[in-house]
Amino acid sequence: MSDILLADDLVRVLIDEETIQNRVGQLASQINRDYAHLESTLILVGVLKGSFIFLSDLVRKLTIDHVVDFIALSSYDGGESGNVRLLMDTRENMEGKHVLIVEDILDSGNTLDYLMRNFRTRAPKSVRTAVLLDKPERHILPIDIAYLGFTIPDVWVVGYGLDYNEKYRTLPYIAEMKPQG
Repeated sequence: MSDILLADDLVRVLIDEETIQNRVGQLASQINRDYAHLESTLILVGVLKGSFIFLSDLVRKLTIDHVVDFIALSSYDGGESGNVRLLMDTRENMEGKHVLIVEDILDSGNTLDYLMRNFRTRAPKSVRTAVLLDKPERHILPIDIAYLGFTIPDVWVVGYGLDYNEKYRTLPYIAEMKPQG
């Protein structure tokens, strides 16, 4: 990891690529075990855009019957977490099926709370969450995370799907950014 040259606005690598890949493999194994005897297909719903790399790595390691869907939301207004707005809805019918929401980061809890409430109105058998990063210090609402990648401190992070103004999203690791403006 010492050979990684960071951009000037990045402080440090918080979670390296190998650690991420190992943890994603562990999460996939746990999901495979937990949903091994499904009577219906598991629907994994990736929250765009941040979860797409995590979701793609996760589903390639799943051996259970599953489909992938996406939803797009906006919960940031001027850099601060605010009201959640639905930008693009899912396409899969959730009625009678198990649903796993795949999210990049749990911050305030507003987005996942909105999704859990919204999806439960669609009559699924279950709705659970898989979250790559959790910032417990930032929680406003309590959220039950079924599958958690990492707990991190309250710092701005980029990489592995997370961005800052669309920069750094495709880094293979999670890096801490210097505080902005």
